Amino acid sequence: MAPLAPRLVVPIDVKKHPWQQKVPLHNRWHPDIPPVADVTEGEFFRIEMVDWSGGRVKDDNSADDMKSMNFTIAHYLSGPLRIVDSEGIPASPGDLLAVEICNLGPLPGDEWGYTAILERENGGGFLTDHFPSARKAIWYFEGIYAYSPQIPGVRFPGLTHPGVVGTAPSVELLNIWNEREKRLAETNQETLKLCEVLHQRPVVHLPTPENSLLGKIQEGTAEWHKIANEAARTIPGRENGGNCDIKNLSRGSKVYLPVFVEGANLSTGDMHFSQGDGEISLCGAIEMSGFLELKCEIIRGGMKEYLTPVGPTPLHVNPIFKIGPVEPRFSEWLVFEGISVDESGKQHFLDASVAYKRAVLNAIEYLSRFGYSKEQAYLLLSCCPCEGRISGIVDSPNAVTTLAIPTAIFDQDIKPKRLSGRPLPGPKLRRLPDLLSCSNNGHLPATQGQSGTRAP
Repeated sequence: MAPLAPRLVVPIDVKKHPWQQKVPLHNRWHPDIPPVADVTEGEFFRIEMVDWSGGRVKDDNSADDMKSMNFTIAHYLSGPLRIVDSEGIPASPGDLLAVEICNLGPLPGDEWGYTAILERENGGGFLTDHFPSARKAIWYFEGIYAYSPQIPGVRFPGLTHPGVVGTAPSVELLNIWNEREKRLAETNQETLKLCEVLHQRPVVHLPTPENSLLGKIQEGTAEWHKIANEAARTIPGRENGGNCDIKNLSRGSKVYLPVFVEGANLSTGDMHFSQGDGEISLCGAIEMSGFLELKCEIIRGGMKEYLTPVGPTPLHVNPIFKIGPVEPRFSEWLVFEGISVDESGKQHFLDASVAYKRAVLNAIEYLSRFGYSKEQAYLLLSCCPCEGRISGIVDSPNAVTTLAIPTAIFDQDIKPKRLSGRPLPGPKLRRLPDLLSCSNNGHLPATQGQSGTRAP
């Protein structure tokens, strides 16, 4: 007898807003957000998800939606799900929850996605000092492949994955998050310089009731106000997993999540068709609506057995991830190196962020020789299946990182070469069409970073 189809636990109607869904969604982490359904250990079930923005980003000819994006909405998640064993006993604090990704993909009838550069004044990205203005590229899916009218000449298979998967924090863990992040926000921000210029970006995203969606909790009630003012934002990854953006968590992967509350309260969302390591433009994956088909296993007492706390409490742990067997295969890569010396020539001590910035900038400059605008290259490196590595972190004073790009994604040969002692003819020009722009058309005041780099 054929196995049963997965039980649909959270359905999604992409024509409706997140707050109009049949099964309530949420966009905050809090132990008191009630589960929307029970799932039994070993059960094969399906969760559907809106894109992280809840449909605010459109398949249109403008990046105005990215320019005006309010990040207090992020991320709209499906769940929480209460996980119980075959006898109905819920997962308990101290257990590990093993979540197996059996299948995943875009929602039928909604097979498209987008990659974007955020406005500098709206959060920016890894290279906001170089690219301060909102831009957007639309991607269309052909089975496992994606292509974009705005970034012509490339087509690649997606390694589809959820950007966010996590369990609910306990009250104690939530307090730890809020206290440490509040202290960080109160720190003299001049001492918090990432690559010298990225201190322009938000340092932390503290709890706010603005745009809070709390599942079954009715907005406007006393309970809603209490939770909304305490609940953690979903933007960073934390001890519960959350927004880890690990591109290899695809079919066949397993995520081992610590359990902090009764039932675990599993939530997921932020589906990505494809992503490069680092998701460097921040909205840098191919963002989409989608589904996951999952199975869960409860490992009783697994936190103490398998996770070693690094911090002052037993709650200071991190998940374990098992990568699945399915991923695109490429035989040739072009690899760009970066060292911890910034654009002004200033030496930084073993700074992997500066080194990775240099590797990305080197790759962008190189691809611009093949007809792509630098904005196109920036977005491409955010969402294509490129590989980022810390190659050296001990050889003072330079950290060394690499960014590897699969050459097969291009319809032209991008490798350096000579023919009969003479340079080959110039590369194909790809400058038109370009990325979708926001209404200011990029005419922002130039950013002057402390490294001396001026934004275009």
